[in-house]
Amino acid sequence: MAKITAAEVNKLRKATGAGMMDCKNALVEADGDFDKAIEILRKKGQKVAAKRADRDSSEGAAIAKVDAGNNNGVIISLNCETDFVAKNETFVTLANELADLALGFDNKDAFMAATYNGMTVAEKLTEQTGVIGEKIEIGSFERLNAPFVGSYIHAGNKIATLVGLSSAVDGAAEVAKDVAMQAAAMNPVALNEDGVDQSVIDKEIEIAKDQLRQEGKPEAMLDNIAKGKLKRFFRDNTLVNQAFIKDSKQSVAQYVKSVDSSLEVTAFSRVALG
Repeated sequence: MAKITAAEVNKLRKATGAGMMDCKNALVEADGDFDKAIEILRKKGQKVAAKRADRDSSEGAAIAKVDAGNNNGVIISLNCETDFVAKNETFVTLANELADLALGFDNKDAFMAATYNGMTVAEKLTEQTGVIGEKIEIGSFERLNAPFVGSYIHAGNKIATLVGLSSAVDGAAEVAKDVAMQAAAMNPVALNEDGVDQSVIDKEIEIAKDQLRQEGKPEAMLDNIAKGKLKRFFRDNTLVNQAFIKDSKQSVAQYVKSVDSSLEVTAFSRVALG
């Protein structure tokens, strides 16, 4: 039997994040073979993952990243089962490293197949499931491309947002962050009226009509009054029409144009956990 040194255990621990005793036991089982020990730990993760496949993984860390040119952004959520794990420094570090990697991929499938520290992202998640003892998975994967992209991560990594602007004007970074904070705080359903799904519009009109009927309004008046209520819905629930949280006297669109008359918000993405 090979003699397992503390240095070898520490090397495996750094490579996998597994506990000291798990690393030592894996090396003993592998007779000192480092690669085989990693495979043993990975198989342990597969067993744990299979047992916990039906568990809810609504906690975790939502991370937004933007590339150096501020043209591309990505949000991923690294999901787990408990808030205790979500706040763990090693878990948050992993989420940030995976988000950095995700910047280079257009979709979740390609990202999951990407190489991370000698294994695929999917294999790393399985490995960490065994290390942590909870279901670990990538929940959201959102990309945004624009002439200027800004991001915001709310305290605790529970909400992450991206905002795209029409051009990289002076002050674009501050505007993008302000609007990204707005999206995080106010949870708009769409960028503007055109982005609201017709089914949502139909539902809001029907809700408004039902309320008006209960108030005793004549049937002939319902359509016009409901349209007015729909306009209020758009003001409250579409990003560019919402009152700007830093100055409620103007809308988000008005705030953006106050910085540059040609500037517009072109898109946003929002991911929330918990």
